[in-house]
Order: sequence, then C-alpha cells, then structure tokens
Amino acid sequence: MINIFEKKQIRISFLLAVTFIFIFGLILQSCEDEAAITPKPRGFPKVVYPEKSYQSFEEGYCNFSFEYPTYAKIEKSNSFFDERPSNECWFDISIPNFDAKIHCTYSPIDKKETAEKLRADAFELAHKHNIKAKYIEEINIDTKNGVKGIAFNLEGEVASPFQFFVTDEEKHFVRGSLYFNTEVAPDSLAPIFSFVKKDIEHMINTLEWKE
Repeated sequence: MINIFEKKQIRISFLLAVTFIFIFGLILQSCEDEAAITPKPRGFPKVVYPEKSYQSFEEGYCNFSFEYPTYAKIEKSNSFFDERPSNECWFDISIPNFDAKIHCTYSPIDKKETAEKLRADAFELAHKHNIKAKYIEEINIDTKNGVKGIAFNLEGEVASPFQFFVTDEEKHFVRGSLYFNTEVAPDSLAPIFSFVKKDIEHMINTLEWKE
C-alpha cells in the first residue's frame, strides 16, 4: 500500500522525467536546425562590359606606339613594388571598369641589358608564379610589325594571370603584366580576364617601334 507522500514523490519524478525528455528533444531539434543552415554563396556585382573601341598611345617618353582601350587610361609609374623605374617609359594601363592594371616597362637593349638577359629576366619573373600556378602556357608572338616575344598565360590563384614581353631583338624590349586588385576566385574572374586579354592582344598586334 502506497501512502500519499510516496504518491507525491512518484508524481514529481514522473513530471521531472517528462520535462527532461521535452527539453532534451528541443535541444536535439535546435541542433538539427543549426546543422541544416548553410551559408549563402557569395554574390558578385553584375559586370557591365563596355563596347570594344581603341585609342592611340603615342607618348614622347616611349619609343613605340600601340592602341589601347578607350575605357582605359595611362598612368605614369613612379615605382613598382618599391622598385624605382630604370627608364622614363614605365607606365600602367588602368582599366577602372574591372579594377585592373597592365603594368608596362621598357628597357633599351645595350651591352649591359642584352636581349638574352632581358628575356631571361622575363622568364624568371613569369615562372616565379609556379608555386601557385596550376599551369603556365607559353605563346609565341610574331606580328606583321616586326614585334616578337612570348606571352605567358597562367592558370590558378596567381597575382598576375597574364604576362608578356615583346622586342625587335636589337634596340627595344617591353614587358607587360596584368593585375586585378581583387580577391575574387579565378573562376569568377575568368570572363573578365578573357575580355581584358583580348585588349592586350590588340595592344601587342598594333605595337610599332618608332626607331
């Protein structure tokens, strides 16, 4: 025979057990809900591609001319990665639409800076990206204007996805590197890179030495 006190104890224990199971169930459900939450993919602003059109680069401080996009602007370089320009003909082709720059340097070929040395330096600078580059494609350049050289197409998370050098092999040597001021993944940049790459190809194909 169970007295009233014992009955109260059983009833309290039962209520505590039910309450514990209810609270434990809520905790489990909360954990499942949190596990089901996934971050939304990062969104990128819509890119508006300008119509292709070009203008002439014929500055007195450079011994060559070429055509570059009308949606770009020339910026003289005072320094590059803390390096002082060795020639007045150092400049950036800035493309604000894509937060991109094509850094261009010029070196006259002489006894100290020979064509072989300048070529070797250009290859060394391009292949410094080997650590992060998944693949480096070397493309021969040989235009109707007597411009020869190599273009480097670099795939992967590299600082500069496209570099090149062009020369007449006697007097002039020009090197260029494309940079994007962004941390967007290469796959997301691919359409913009393809668009800008065509502008660089046009620049190279229209480049002419002045003397």
